[in-house]
Amino acid sequence: RREIFNVHLKPLKINASLDIEFLARQTPGFSGADIANVCNEAALIAARKNKTSIEKQDFLDAVDRIIGGLEKKNKIVSLHEKKVIAYHESGHAAVSWLLEYAHPLIKVTIVPRGNSLGAAWYLPEERQITTTEQIMDEICAALGGRAAEKLVFNHYTTGAGNDIEKASNIARKMVCEWGMSDKLGPLSYGKKEEQIFLGREFATHKDYSEETAKNIDEEIMAVVMRNYERAKKLLGDHIDILHKIAGELLVKEVLNGTEIDELIGEAL
Repeated sequence: RREIFNVHLKPLKINASLDIEFLARQTPGFSGADIANVCNEAALIAARKNKTSIEKQDFLDAVDRIIGGLEKKNKIVSLHEKKVIAYHESGHAAVSWLLEYAHPLIKVTIVPRGNSLGAAWYLPEERQITTTEQIMDEICAALGGRAAEKLVFNHYTTGAGNDIEKASNIARKMVCEWGMSDKLGPLSYGKKEEQIFLGREFATHKDYSEETAKNIDEEIMAVVMRNYERAKKLLGDHIDILHKIAGELLVKEVLNGTEIDELIGEAL
């Protein structure tokens, strides 16, 4: 990514202090086309601000726009909603920081973008294989926002919808595809399609019994609930960290990974 940045930055007038290594770290999973878009968008942002060169913040704003969409400055968010969003995203940040195998946090924000009111962005580790413990930590981190809502406000919101879907999908893959359930064993459970007539019709059926289907549902629920309870316990045991991050997020609206490390260091 660093080398791709060097290619696309050549025709641009960038600030001498710009750290290209830093830009490469802020764009995990970006393709060459994505990096080209970041450079073009950063140039446009700098031009709108009448700058003579493109600075670090222009690139960060460009990455935010490409990942999260346009900033919704006209979206009205009440003070209570903003506080709930701050604690939700802080829950993700705190849980992921406290877990051994969770992906490192790049940034957490409560600035509305696209369809999102806030987000926590991570730097995925490039793994060839993934262990059960690593997957469990990923599910736990995904449920950190919902756990924070329950701990602080004692109610649930619709803001955790995507997180719950993510956690459920990962848990289902653990049970049905990866054979990570001791109860169901190292078997693959899925749907099979059989061709009926000249490729025009297909009959779909499950390759397991209703009793097995019930066991699958119970195992998926057990995985999700185990990690939800784990997230709540982590936050309950380190509630000062949650309050610290949320308080700072309400003031600054955006915190990077380094700032979160410093805040947690102060709270511990």
